[in-house]
Amino acid sequence: MEDTSISSNAVVAGEAKAGISSSAGKWERLGEVDCFELSSSSVLKLEKGDITSWFVDGRTDAIVNAANERMLGGGGVDGAIHRAAGPELKTACYEVPEVRPGVRCPTGEARITPAFQLPVSRVIHTVGPIYGAVDKPEVLLRNAYINSLKVAKENNIDYIAFPAISCGVYRYPFDEASKIAISAIKEFPSDFKEVHFVLFSDDTYRAWLETALEFM
Repeated sequence: MEDTSISSNAVVAGEAKAGISSSAGKWERLGEVDCFELSSSSVLKLEKGDITSWFVDGRTDAIVNAANERMLGGGGVDGAIHRAAGPELKTACYEVPEVRPGVRCPTGEARITPAFQLPVSRVIHTVGPIYGAVDKPEVLLRNAYINSLKVAKENNIDYIAFPAISCGVYRYPFDEASKIAISAIKEFPSDFKEVHFVLFSDDTYRAWLETALEFM
């Protein structure tokens, strides 16, 4: 999960599309947001900010929570999302069936709940790997992104925002994680109107931007 404290700046999306050709294909910087064209109908946006304040319309938008397998809150972005959503989120997570004792969402899988006091409509909970503690962490991290996108698509989400999964206390190197994340997004080129990465730290933002400029 991305280790973060909370910024006071709200991040509001859904304003424009990429439209400038560059070495990264279609790319444009709009204010503080870097936009990359995924397809004629879909945009990838990178921004620095507080994911708990991000929203588009409160109806077809969702944020992704870098959760743990218990889904009952934790540190970093997980704790921030639970605090911002209010106690109803923890209650909803308790109601997610355990697949084995103490595990509601195994690493690499995804679950969805209402967002309660958050401005978005849904929270998608996924669990990234602890780097260095498991075999083939790249497979599990990719699965976390892919399964989050599949759950979003199944629930008619048009706008989705991710943090940097596994890049905080789970110690995943930023450059490796950004390549996995963006390659996973590229497998859904027309399934969402906008896919966002809302990144708290300068270092994670820089890694994601460098990867997008290279591979988009």
